[in-house]
Amino acid sequence: MDSISPNIFVTDIKQTIDFYKQLGFDVIATVPEQGNIVWAMMTCGKVTFLFQAFESLGNDLPMISRQNGGSLLLYIQTTEVRKFFDDVKDKVKVVKGLEKTFYGATEFSIEDNNGYLLTFAEDEK
Repeated sequence: MDSISPNIFVTDIKQTIDFYKQLGFDVIATVPEQGNIVWAMMTCGKVTFLFQAFESLGNDLPMISRQNGGSLLLYIQTTEVRKFFDDVKDKVKVVKGLEKTFYGATEFSIEDNNGYLLTFAEDEK
């Protein structure tokens, strides 16, 4: 195995794209390319997320249904975590501010526009 790119189901693709652009992500591809987008690929550095509208697979995979958020935390390793925190803290909902963990990482957590928890971390040895 070489990588993992989570396909995250959301209620509003456009709103999700706008949110992740604030974090430095770029849109790489959408389906369809114009109009009412039901799927988008976004990247930032080596991190790739796929976002898909619930209704696009609801008939094929009925188990894809949930309330916003849930028991998923996306742990994203980055560099210059303190600068990144300063850049985004006033644009997003911060759940947990910068802190040094017992395992040596400096990290913070935010909630995205879909209720998912994102933790950004840097190993600052």
